[in-house]
Amino acid sequence: PNLKYVPNSNFIQVLIITLKMKSVIVATLIGSAAAFAPASQVSRGTALNAKKTGPNLKYVPCISTDDLPAPGSATSGVAGGLAICIAVDQKGAVYALGDKCPPVNQPLSFGKVTDDGTIADPVLGTKFSLKTGEVVSWCPTGLGKLVGGLFDPVGVPTYPVKAKGKTVEVQVDVNYKANFEAEYWSGVLDAQGKANGKYY
Repeated sequence: PNLKYVPNSNFIQVLIITLKMKSVIVATLIGSAAAFAPASQVSRGTALNAKKTGPNLKYVPCISTDDLPAPGSATSGVAGGLAICIAVDQKGAVYALGDKCPPVNQPLSFGKVTDDGTIADPVLGTKFSLKTGEVVSWCPTGLGKLVGGLFDPVGVPTYPVKAKGKTVEVQVDVNYKANFEAEYWSGVLDAQGKANGKYY
């Protein structure tokens, strides 16, 4: 007998929908990565720009010591207006890193702290050194190779960290956020706003 395989039309529809969904996910990730690609800074020469100030390094509260994660994991906090990843290695040592993973800026605090002194990006698999923030392994997963191949490897910042009483403090530039925002004008939509962004 001459038997032919005739695919089920439901199977074909499910296959087409799955392929479309995967295509949308890949396109979204590539678009997100492109949005965070380095770009030349446009000069914003307007009287509404705020004045920049020099760096001012200070230890500021980030999280409570009660909120420290278990060894081998991480959590997020905010110190001086900056997103911080607080990671604890298997031996109990505490590290503070920037909480934005290059190239698409997902939270590093969702990552896994590994035995080799690194923390792994939860989506693309990039491993960053807990001590230096440097890249140990850049986007090694399948999706990571696709997205990460479009960008040069970039590490994350690291910060000194200490416990003070019931608080974990991180040393950051407390002027960083204000200096970043100084590039943008404020008070534009408020008829009562001053040119420096303050109010009467």
